[in-house]
Formats: sequence, C-alpha cells, structure tokens
Amino acid sequence: MMHLFQRVSEGCSKITTETYSTSFASAIRLLHKDLRTPIYNIYGFVRFADEIVDTFHGFDRQKLLTQFKNDAFLAIDNKISLNPILHSFQATVNYYNMDRSLIESFFKSMQMDLDKKQYDQDAYDEYIYGSAEVVGLMCLYVFCEGDKHKFLSLKPYACSLGAAFQKVNFLRDIRSDYNDLHRVYFPGVDFNNFTSCIKSNIEEDITRDFNHAYEGILQLPVKARFSVYVAYKYYLSLFDKIKSVQPSRIMSMRIRIPNYRKLMIIMRAGLKNQLKQI
Repeated sequence: MMHLFQRVSEGCSKITTETYSTSFASAIRLLHKDLRTPIYNIYGFVRFADEIVDTFHGFDRQKLLTQFKNDAFLAIDNKISLNPILHSFQATVNYYNMDRSLIESFFKSMQMDLDKKQYDQDAYDEYIYGSAEVVGLMCLYVFCEGDKHKFLSLKPYACSLGAAFQKVNFLRDIRSDYNDLHRVYFPGVDFNNFTSCIKSNIEEDITRDFNHAYEGILQLPVKARFSVYVAYKYYLSLFDKIKSVQPSRIMSMRIRIPNYRKLMIIMRAGLKNQLKQI
C-alpha cells in the first residue's frame, strides 16, 4: 500500500503548486508527463519554506524553519516522512541523486530572509543562488534524467534563468517587500530615491541573465524544452511590462500579466515549437 501514500503525497505537492502559482502550474502541465510529478514535488517543498519566512508572522518562524529543515534532511536520509510535502520531495531528491548542498544553500537563503533586511553585493549574489538558482538546478536534475554530462553543460544556463526570474520577482514585488517585509534586495538601492538610472542598471543586469539563459533553453532535452521556453517567455513579458513602468509607479503597484496574455504566450510558443524555431 506504500504506493497509495506516495500518490497522496505527490497529490499534495501538485495541489500546493496549483493553488499558489497558476502560472507555474500551467508551465508544468506543458512538460512531458514523465517530468511533471517530480517538478510538482520540488515546487511544493520550496513553497512551504517560502511561506514560513514570508507569511507566518504570528509564529516563531525561526523555530518553524529549523524544524522544516531538519525534517527535510531526515526525510531524505530515511526515505520517508509523514509530512506529505517532504515525503514527495525526498523521493525526488533520492531518485535523481541530487546534490544535498543545493538544499543547504536553499535553506541558507531562507534563513537570510529572517535575518537580513538589506543586502550588499556578496549577500545579494548568495541569496539569489540559494533562493532561485539552486531551484533551477534541482529542476535540471529532473530534465536531464540522469545524464550527468548534459546536466553539467546546462548548469550555468539554469543558474542564469533562475537568477533572471528571481530578479524580475524583486522588481515586481518591490512594494510588498519594502513596505510590508522591510526588505531591500538590490545592493545599494534606496527606494526613497529610486531613479530611472538605477532601474535601468538593474534591468540591464536582468537582460544579460535572460540572454544567457535562452542559449541553454535551446539545448534542453525535448521533454522539457517547450515548458521551460513558455516560462521564459512569460517572465520576459512580465519584465518588458516592468521596463515600461516609471520607477515611482513600481513603488505603488504590483505588475501582472493578464490571463488572456498568458494564453497568447502559450499559443505563440506552441506555434514556434511546431515550426521547430525553439
């Protein structure tokens, strides 16, 4: 009956993904069916940790994060957990033999969200690596399905894509990060004096990440390429919209891509895929 528990656990990760991120869930559904479940499992794990540091303000978040981290590694070691999110995650980590240092780096960045409010360049780079790039690398383990040579060749591109996504999130979420959580991720930036020049410099950095990541998307295994390309195009569209907004407005709004626009992105990406242009 163990397969029933596994199925229930994986279902919890899938529900978590679909509830918290309709965009990400839509991209996962475009993956080959062999890859969907492990990516849901990764997202469920990441989402729960993120909730601890960003949402559970009425509780001892430090204690909860430490417990979640300990339980995660215990689950990986024992290959079982009564926490369905952790059980499905450990199954994915063990099946693909993921480097545990990625998980350590992830938790270090989550810890930084509890401890730090402003970041210098070194801390910023470390945070982005642990909070975003390692998540991309976990997904890359799944996409490469055990092909270590392919994984190593695509690793730098996966890091760039994760970094681009996270930096776009930072721009999109400036209002809530600064006003509600009192965080400033971008090094040396004063949001009381957020000028067009400062915004432009940030955008140039993100553009470099996107351009580098695209080179890697073209080299992804076929089972994953279309889905990752759609996620890339979604974030690129969000980024283009952010670039068109004045700095003062970014501080007072959260920029979104409407559902009809998301559908158009998928349709256009599908056409390019059929024409073998990606």
